[in-house]
Amino acid sequence: MALAIAGLIGCLLSAPAMAQQSRNLAEKINRGTVGIISGGVDGTYIRIATDLASVLDTGDELRVVPIVGKGSIQNIADILYLKGIDIGIVQSDVLAHIRRENIYPNIERKVSYITKLYNEEFHLLVSRDIGSVRDLAGRQVNFGVAGSGTFMTASIVFDTLDVDVRPVSLDQALALERLKTGELGGMVYVAGKPARIFSDITADDGVRLLPVPLSPALLDTYLPSRFSSDDYPRLLAAGETVDTVAVGAVMAVYDWQPGTPRYVKVARFVDAFFGRFGDFQVSPRHRKWLEVSLTAELPGWRRFGPAERALAKVKGAN
Repeated sequence: MALAIAGLIGCLLSAPAMAQQSRNLAEKINRGTVGIISGGVDGTYIRIATDLASVLDTGDELRVVPIVGKGSIQNIADILYLKGIDIGIVQSDVLAHIRRENIYPNIERKVSYITKLYNEEFHLLVSRDIGSVRDLAGRQVNFGVAGSGTFMTASIVFDTLDVDVRPVSLDQALALERLKTGELGGMVYVAGKPARIFSDITADDGVRLLPVPLSPALLDTYLPSRFSSDDYPRLLAAGETVDTVAVGAVMAVYDWQPGTPRYVKVARFVDAFFGRFGDFQVSPRHRKWLEVSLTAELPGWRRFGPAERALAKVKGAN
């Protein structure tokens, strides 16, 4: 009996210590963890976020957690309000869209950027009976999930081209299947080439990449780009090219106040990213890293303070 009582007392005395140990462990894990909201499972964003985790993850000191996202507008909302999200990958035109629509007032005071990443191409995949963008007038075209960056950019592009299509909001995998069966006239997907979702598509599937007219009005907002058989060898014949437009991808961050725990750990991520940037531009990392220039400026955006300092160190070392 005496032994049982002694054991019970020992357990009671150790409970607070165990609770404190648990709290210490939770604090240690969270102190170094950075959550990055990215894109869909078949997109380039999630692959870029995965590369960030593979290169920069050192365990307790810095752990990078890639998270599947639902598009640029939602990613901004997640950066602003979702617990555990520190960084997001978004399209460069999203901030202008949010300002124009007044979705989040004073957004420029709340969100800044670490670096411009690369350009993302506007993929317009259509059924074989579509000869030009004008032929899509009145047809159903998938713009992607409502609120996504693809939906936003598709709306702007078709409005600019003055082509009145019937937008639908399906996930991209479902849209591709419905395009093959002829239920859709086309689908839009904004992603860095080559997009994994199109890697197994061939001309025999009854679809093709449609050229986008590079009108002056469109080029006021977007950059000219093109697809080649190197990008999609199963979809384009050797030497074939297709004109399109591109929008920049951005590593965005909540503008934490200096000295706060979240600021400190994101600053640690920034230092690691700039310090090991060369590791992203070699195999097996996504080839889009080869397009990234850390010094690239982003009109309409403000660079995160620690990123400005890290960039200055890089420039000073060169």
